[in-house]
Amino acid sequence: MMKSVKLAVAAALAALLSDEPAAAQTMGSKDFVGAVRARDGDKAMEILRERGSLALNSRDDKGDTALIVAISRRDDVWTGFLLNQGADPNQAARNGETPLIAAARVGYISAVGDLLRQRVKIDAANRMGETALIVAVQGRHVALVKALLALGADPDKTDSAAGYSARDYAKRDNRSREILKLIEAKVPRPKA
Repeated sequence: MMKSVKLAVAAALAALLSDEPAAAQTMGSKDFVGAVRARDGDKAMEILRERGSLALNSRDDKGDTALIVAISRRDDVWTGFLLNQGADPNQAARNGETPLIAAARVGYISAVGDLLRQRVKIDAANRMGETALIVAVQGRHVALVKALLALGADPDKTDSAAGYSARDYAKRDNRSREILKLIEAKVPRPKA
C-alpha cells in the first residue's frame, strides 16, 4: 500500500514537471529578479501573473533573490511590494545572505522593521556565520545594532570566519564605543 502511494506521488510530480521543460520553468523566475533589478514594474507584474510564487522567491544567475536586490539598493517601494506579494523574508541568496543581513550590510533600518514584522529569523547566519547583528556592528550602524538587540539578537553568537561574536567585534573596534556600550548592556548568554 505504501509503495503504491509513493509511486502515485512520484508519477504526479513527474507529470507536473514534464508539462514544461526545466529551462522554461526557471527562465521566468530569473527574468523576474532581472526585472526587479531593472526596476521594470510592467515586466515584473507580467512574470508574477505567469509564474506566481515560483518567480517571487527565485534566484537569478548571481544567486540573489528579488527581495535581496531591492534591499541592497535601499528601495522602499520594491521592498514593500515584494513583501506584500509574499516574498519569503528568510530566503537566502546562494551565498547564504538573508534579506535581514543584506539590510544590515547597507544600514537599511526601515527594511529591518518590515522584515521583523514578517517573522524573520533574527539570528540566521550566512555561509561565513555572520548574523545581521555582526554585520551591523562591523558596519558601525548604531541605530540598527540598537534595534536588533532590542528585538533579541544574540550578541554572543560567533561567526565561522574568525570565531568572533558581535560583542567581540565591538570590543576590537575602537571607532564606535557606543556600539560596545549597547552590547555590554545585554547580559551574555551562558555558553552551552
